[in-house]
Amino acid sequence: LYANEQDTVTVGQDLFKIELGDAATAGPDATASKEGEVVKPEQKQEFKEEIKDEKKETTSPPSPEPSPFQSEPKPAVTTSPPEPKPAATSPTPEQSLPPRKADVLYGEREERQIKMNRMRLRIAERLKESQNTAASLTTFNEIDMSNIIELRNTYKDVIIKKHGIKLGFMSAFVKASVFALQEIPAVNASISESGDTILYRDYVDMSVAVATPKGLVTPVVRNVHLLSFIEIEKAIAELGQK
Repeated sequence: LYANEQDTVTVGQDLFKIELGDAATAGPDATASKEGEVVKPEQKQEFKEEIKDEKKETTSPPSPEPSPFQSEPKPAVTTSPPEPKPAATSPTPEQSLPPRKADVLYGEREERQIKMNRMRLRIAERLKESQNTAASLTTFNEIDMSNIIELRNTYKDVIIKKHGIKLGFMSAFVKASVFALQEIPAVNASISESGDTILYRDYVDMSVAVATPKGLVTPVVRNVHLLSFIEIEKAIAELGQK
């Protein structure tokens, strides 16, 4: 590899060199052909044309500009492209996430940072520009709430008597959101102030809309992933009173 990840490169710059088989052991003046025989320097041009024709049948994309090492004849290209070295592979979305320790659980308020690659950074910039300049549309999906309605009607009187708090629907919505954020950590992440790093959180703080005499406010319930339905309802009521 001639460049590291995130390095700035120029157009036409060599990025890597691949050596296939025992081609390097044949010496500078000769290269092994696909039958195993030695190709002399005067036969290189004809051999290059054969390689060029066979490359058209492969699935690997052509290089934008030829590199110096491409001028040397190579063994015949097979129908499948050669497997790249592990260091040259691109990380998948799952691999791009910073590793979590096996003993890290939600509740420790730990944060993990991962630097965004150039493509993701540009996507974030364009999305923010769109949010600032374009009209946004919010969609709503209908859901079946019969189970949560039945649960609320069954236990609301008992909860008021025992805990002095009403069991509303907000605690169920908050708890469902917590489960979703834990299942998809990227939704619970944010971009740092530097603008080039994603901050992943191992905890959940939830902003909840609360109606007050002076208007609608959205206080934040901290560590909501550790709270039960009753505790969430109490926290929302206390924040509303404050």
